[in-house]
Amino acid sequence: MGGFFGDEGKGKIISYLTLKDNASAVVRGGVGPNAGHTVIWQGREFKFRMLPSAFMSPNTRLLIGPGVLVNPKILLDEIERTSTGDRVGVDYNCAVIEEKHIQIDRGSEYLKEKIETTGTGCGPCMADRVNRVAKTAREFDLLTPYLTDVPLEVNGLLDGGKVVLVEGTQGTFLSLFHGTYPFCTSKDVTASSMCADVGIGPTKVSDVLVVFKTYTTRVGGGPLEGELSPEETDRRGWSEFGAVTGRRRRASEFNFKLAKRAVMLNGATMAALTKLDVLFPESRECRDFDVLSNAAKGFVEKVEREIGVPVKIIGTGPSVEDVIDRRR
Repeated sequence: MGGFFGDEGKGKIISYLTLKDNASAVVRGGVGPNAGHTVIWQGREFKFRMLPSAFMSPNTRLLIGPGVLVNPKILLDEIERTSTGDRVGVDYNCAVIEEKHIQIDRGSEYLKEKIETTGTGCGPCMADRVNRVAKTAREFDLLTPYLTDVPLEVNGLLDGGKVVLVEGTQGTFLSLFHGTYPFCTSKDVTASSMCADVGIGPTKVSDVLVVFKTYTTRVGGGPLEGELSPEETDRRGWSEFGAVTGRRRRASEFNFKLAKRAVMLNGATMAALTKLDVLFPESRECRDFDVLSNAAKGFVEKVEREIGVPVKIIGTGPSVEDVIDRRR
């Protein structure tokens, strides 16, 4: 799960865990193609808006839960780019984003200008789904080769003792229920809803991992406590741009109050902390906690004290392999 406003590095963490824990399936929950996950693997950058961030593991099923909105064009493009067609499964009940939804999203002064949505059609499609008029994946011939019963697959794997990862999208405080309404996404995106999105009950979950970045960013409108000026953001080396929209991300320092609330709302058992190397450049590509500087260790330990759960995964560089794993 994302602990702030998205852009925390969930794609990198999911990719690492997929490889490290030999996941049999990675299932994407959340809203839809309005969230982009970036993965750097073997020196190449991949951006995903539909597929789970686990393409590099050849034996892992890539599933999209029934709670997710699907844009067939984006999905098929990602399948082609990653040559993963034989491993992809889309639930029959996924609602499908049509061109009309995109046009409504981009043509709405309220959605585009005030809320500053991504313009991907997710909100209007979600509204159609609530009104029971959205079309589902089973109605589109292009998706027929990939259709499956995702809850049945996932629960079968879990019952067989296999490792399944659920990849959340957006961030806790973009939740429709728990976020900065109305500057939020079109549904809840906390861990409880992710379980519903992919069709697993809460008793099947062994761990909830909330991902934080060493600083806070958000794209679009809405409050950001302690927001830095663009000039100060550049000076600190925190300048980033959204994977979906290309818009500049607004930035602030790590928000301990929000992080603690995210742990509460998601029922987190552990946390991941990405981009430690941005805050402490000497930690770049480090894979051993013991050799971190005292300042870097101190920051991680302060996060643990403040949020009340251990930081078990630490990202120390852009690549999937640049990780300190403290779960052992």
